[in-house]
Amino acid sequence: MPRFSVIVPVYKVQAYLHACLDSVLGQSYRDIEVIAVDDRSPDGCGEILDAYAARDERLKVLHLPENVGLGRARNAAMPHATGDYLFFLDSDDTLTPGALRALADRLGETGDPDVLVFDYARTYWWGGTRRNVLSHVLTEAAGGTFTADERPEILELLMVVWNKVYRRDFVEREGFSFPPGYYEDTPWTFPVLLSAERIATLDRICLYYRQRRQGNILSTTSRKHFDVHEQYARVFRFVDARPALAHWRPFLHAKMGEHCLDILSKPDRLPPSDRAEFFRRTAEMFHAHRPPGVRIPAELRSLEGGYAGYVLRRRAQRTGRDLARRAGQVRAATAARAVRARSLLRRPLDPDLAVYSAFSHRGMYGDPAAVYRAARELAPHVRGVWVVADEERAAALPPDTPYVLLDSPGYRRVTERATYFVNNVNWPWTLPKRPGSVHIHTHQGTPLKYMGADLLGKPGARLHFDVPRMLRRADRWDYSLVANRHSERVWEGAFPCHFTSLRSGSPRNDVLVRGDEQRARATRERLGVPDGHTVVLYAPTRRDYRRDGLVERIDLARFAADLGEGRTLVVRLHPSLADGPARGLGLAELHRRGVLVDATDEPEVQDVLLAADVLVTDYSAVMVDYALLDRPIVIHADDWDAFRASRGAYVDVTAEAPGHVTRSYRELAWLFASGTWADAESARLRAAFRERFCEFDDGGAAERVVRTLMLGEPMPDPPAGPGLLPAQAGGRDLLTPS
Repeated sequence: MPRFSVIVPVYKVQAYLHACLDSVLGQSYRDIEVIAVDDRSPDGCGEILDAYAARDERLKVLHLPENVGLGRARNAAMPHATGDYLFFLDSDDTLTPGALRALADRLGETGDPDVLVFDYARTYWWGGTRRNVLSHVLTEAAGGTFTADERPEILELLMVVWNKVYRRDFVEREGFSFPPGYYEDTPWTFPVLLSAERIATLDRICLYYRQRRQGNILSTTSRKHFDVHEQYARVFRFVDARPALAHWRPFLHAKMGEHCLDILSKPDRLPPSDRAEFFRRTAEMFHAHRPPGVRIPAELRSLEGGYAGYVLRRRAQRTGRDLARRAGQVRAATAARAVRARSLLRRPLDPDLAVYSAFSHRGMYGDPAAVYRAARELAPHVRGVWVVADEERAAALPPDTPYVLLDSPGYRRVTERATYFVNNVNWPWTLPKRPGSVHIHTHQGTPLKYMGADLLGKPGARLHFDVPRMLRRADRWDYSLVANRHSERVWEGAFPCHFTSLRSGSPRNDVLVRGDEQRARATRERLGVPDGHTVVLYAPTRRDYRRDGLVERIDLARFAADLGEGRTLVVRLHPSLADGPARGLGLAELHRRGVLVDATDEPEVQDVLLAADVLVTDYSAVMVDYALLDRPIVIHADDWDAFRASRGAYVDVTAEAPGHVTRSYRELAWLFASGTWADAESARLRAAFRERFCEFDDGGAAERVVRTLMLGEPMPDPPAGPGLLPAQAGGRDLLTPS
């Protein structure tokens, strides 16, 4: 008996069917059967299914003699299912890698619940990906099992059948089946969740929900949308037959009204001649099923009047919102320009005021934070103020840190008067560069991949970058901090602007050069790394040949297992991926289960680097920072050609690597199994890399920046960083105009 019976109804999806079947049959977890139902599809779907079935005995194909619709096609497959759990997968959607293994593991953890609800992400025809906005519901319920009464928020999730797996004997005992018509998921999902005695969740993205540009059946204009009324009538009949569920009637009543009004609000759902009838039927049903004594929410009160009143209210709401928004925008822009212009003309710069920001106003991090701390010690007369995006970011600042919120009156006051501006990204376009102000751009590391103007000829730039706008912002730079001559050359070429390169080293990396065992131990303890374990840090960069930047190069669960006893895998995602779907594709779940440690939320990457014994990366500039620790580095470059073609690279990290290079997972696993990752050749490669890229980092970068640019002291001799002897540190003047 297989663990999962994956039921796939198929109709007019020949363009997507291969991807769907490949995502299921190609899973590493193989204890499955797949029952595909050809719902008399008029295209080539039947032939595609038969070809797959001939190659894989786990796939069984049912060819229906007539088209019966999505719900009844699923019903046709259920008698043939023998698995412990039913998984209803739409034939234009796909499973994410490792999804079935994660589902099986979670079912085992929770003792085979009646229903397991998992997460999904929407994928768009233009390449975008967006995670379920209610994913936090799954995370908050990730403990044990529960009922809908214990966690009613589970019913706020999208009421679809495909984001859950169902214990087959539970479904058979309760006699659940799908009705005909549109919105067939509604009278399945509500009864199932209300009846389940044990529900569990998995806070992992297991399915990509394809958002088709055209062809989605629920986005077509048709009278079939009237089916929604009968589907909710089925739900109410189910509840009426079970007195113990009567307390759910107010919730279901509101849900029905919301759902029907949502359909009515979409201009492409109903023919114009049918909209009044749809409203009338909805209002009649809303009135018929209204529980006694229940107060109607404001957004549903239109159902108590006529269709003409509903139309007038909708029109007034839209017009009012549009007018208010436009008027507010005009007033705000006009007032801001006037105030700013008057202020700039009459207020002198404050020579003792510095403004700091990092990573688009996320908080006190990176190079700006290191400069700020040095300035407080060496130039206490210079008041430093941080710009943060919101109060949540402000709350994370150290106590008593002066700050202003972006675009607030306080922000405008300090940015109009400050002399020093320190940032590792560009300031907003609305911030003018006043004569006499000093803009210090710290960057975020050594540029290994193309930046600025060099991106203009690369296809990756088309997805993420407005290069001309980027250069106009860089015109405000006065100083560009560099840690090596490679960076100096690259920044001056990629940003052809009038700034001066300062060979200061990287302030954020002073702590790495000095070393801090106590800080490293504290980080390992905070991350939960067992004493005596070797920490293997995996820190991949984003990919510009994918719109969302995410390409999973390594099966993290497999890598963690292959590392063996005494080693802990720590993963840190690129900052641009931290808030997207990447962590929901398995990382968060593996962290929760203790398979690995997700260190993406650690505020300072330097803490994570200090705690690591070896770095595994691909093309991330973090390799230069980590080289300062003189510890082993492994480059996993299995998609180097694609990366270089899409984004471009100044350094061939496969030929000038700081350690061993692997081109496949097999090579990577062997490197760690054999101990080769830390051999003499690794040390030799690292020494050459350090000599080239770590030349100006000697532990005094932050002090150098403050003394030179804020205190006006002469720039000292070039620092002889960890890769160079003092006699080798010659070169051009330290202050090199662009």
